Amino acid sequence: MVLKFTVQAKIKKPIDEVFDAIYNPKKLSKYFTTGGANGFLEEDNEVMWDFHDYPGSFPIYVIQTIKNQKIVFEWASAVETNRLKVEITFESIGEDSTLVKISESGWTNEDQASLDESYSNCQGWTQMICSLKTYLEYDKNLREFYY
Repeated sequence: MVLKFTVQAKIKKPIDEVFDAIYNPKKLSKYFTTGGANGFLEEDNEVMWDFHDYPGSFPIYVIQTIKNQKIVFEWASAVETNRLKVEITFESIGEDSTLVKISESGWTNEDQASLDESYSNCQGWTQMICSLKTYLEYDKNLREFYY
C-alpha cells in the first residue's frame, strides 16, 4: 500500500494570480497560514508556516519552484522520521481560470499512525484549496479566527 493523495479545484482567476496567492507569504497568510508565513516559496528556501488553530510553527523546505507551473516542498511528518513531499501544480484553463492540484506523499510505514496522518493532511489540504478559492473568487477568509 502506498499512502498518497491529490486534491484539486478550479479557481476562476488567471494562473499568475493563483500562483502568487500561494507563493507570496502575505497573501498565503490571509487565508491559510493564519499565524503567518515568513518567506516566499522560492526554490532552495526554508520558510516557516504558523497556524492559529494548530500549535507550533512548521518549517517548509522548498525543493522546486517553476513560476505559474509548480511548487514542490518537503515538511516533517509527525509520525515518521522522513519528510513528506508536497507538490502543487497549476494549469491554465482559458484566460480566467486555473486548475490547482495539491499532492502529498512520502509515508513509508503501513501503520495506523501513518494512515491517520495522511487522512489529516488530506483534510488540511482540502481546507486550504477551498480557502484559496474563496479568498481569490470572493475575497473572504474561511479560516478567520478572532483572537
